[in-house]
Amino acid sequence: MVDEPVLVLAATGGQGRVVTDALLARGTRIRALVRDPARSAARQLADQGVDVVAGSLSDPGSLAAAMKGVAGVFAFTTPFEAGIEAEVEQGRAILAAAARERVAHLVFSSVAGADQGSGVPHFESKARIEAELAAGDVPYTILGPTYFFDNALGGARRILDGVLDLPLPPDRPLQQLARPDLGAFAAEVLLDPARYVGQRIELAGDAPTPTQMAAALGAALGREVRHEYVPLAAIGNPDMHAMWTFLNGTGYRVDIPALRAAHPEIPWTDFADWARHTWAIAD
Repeated sequence: MVDEPVLVLAATGGQGRVVTDALLARGTRIRALVRDPARSAARQLADQGVDVVAGSLSDPGSLAAAMKGVAGVFAFTTPFEAGIEAEVEQGRAILAAAARERVAHLVFSSVAGADQGSGVPHFESKARIEAELAAGDVPYTILGPTYFFDNALGGARRILDGVLDLPLPPDRPLQQLARPDLGAFAAEVLLDPARYVGQRIELAGDAPTPTQMAAALGAALGREVRHEYVPLAAIGNPDMHAMWTFLNGTGYRVDIPALRAAHPEIPWTDFADWARHTWAIAD
């Protein structure tokens, strides 16, 4: 257990929140950087005893202020608000602040496959940040989550109507991860840094095919759900087109059995269990 607080960046976002939850469950002191402390999600963190501070991923000053006196930092960047170059600049701002404050350990959430020359824009931007992190002086660990189970929630209406739309053949496994499992793994790394410094670890808990995903969703909902193949040509967003082209080709390369064996302390949720829990509630 660390004595100083752990800083979680973008703490009310999808990844930051699960890391915060996992750290809270382990009794860790947490400092959370958020854009607007007055938002309900930020107030909920404060009500749980989290030290909530205002700041931006693109503002080195607020990042450095938040990093003062912390045991470690969970860092996350995103291209989906202002674009790829803005994401790289977020990474540089985080690294500059961490170097300035001599942060003892920075855990960067990247993406699985970022080191494969995938050609996927939002993979390549994270690869650039990874390279600058590895070349710097800040002790680091890189986590590379695969596709999150809850990405399927983007098509919730269609799933409730009995259709899972995916641009993959029905028998093509897709390595995936439950978001809380990322939180649990990140907490483990943040609280036991010596075991992980300098490592790049890709994360997946299951690899169901679209047919298996549809069957699990159908079982959770108590009705038939079928997979419908979406042609790659129908994906207009260039970033998403590149990602699904990658996933239809080389794809993720996580050795899931070895990862599970090496880290039995992580729940490693199966897709079917996630579907049963999530969609039973959603329905």
